[in-house]
Amino acid sequence: MTRYVPYSDIEIVQAILNRDKEITFNYLYKDCYPLFKTIFNKYYTDCNECVEFINEIYVVIITPRKESGRSPLSDFGLRCTFTMWLKLVAENHCRQLYKKRIKTSDEENSEMDDRLLSNRDSLDIDLTSINTMDVETILSLMHNQRYCQLIRLRYLEGKSNEETAEILGMTMANYYNKHKLAKEQLVSVLRKEGLL
Repeated sequence: MTRYVPYSDIEIVQAILNRDKEITFNYLYKDCYPLFKTIFNKYYTDCNECVEFINEIYVVIITPRKESGRSPLSDFGLRCTFTMWLKLVAENHCRQLYKKRIKTSDEENSEMDDRLLSNRDSLDIDLTSINTMDVETILSLMHNQRYCQLIRLRYLEGKSNEETAEILGMTMANYYNKHKLAKEQLVSVLRKEGLL
């Protein structure tokens, strides 16, 4: 990761706290992009793009807590590098989002998690009954290419959930959530095309 020189960690923290647009952008959105992209790919988030995820983490670190009135960033204490601290904050945020989603899902009992549906491991749609060129056309209409790749690996190439998650570099928790969203997007495309 290239460092936004000539600033030290404490200077970068102060610049972000003071809403310095240039330093904030160069550090969070350029220098730390690979870090955030890795976390975005590995963990569950509600974000569609990595930049959206960075925006979310930015809000998390600068929003004052109700208890103390101080933001997490203003409490950064140089016990580790700022980059390491951001990594920990981002990963913890993703874990909390995932736990909250599972809890909400269990409480509302609205939909079963894919992990509980181990016997329903396939789409309700049989893609093998559709002409190969038509399937490729349908997949090209999916606006999220990562979802398209997941569907291709899982349903056209016949990879298992675990193999697909490994190829895409996802944890199983993230995979199950992305898998559900990918199926929803595919169903939406199939409906628009009159195939459902």
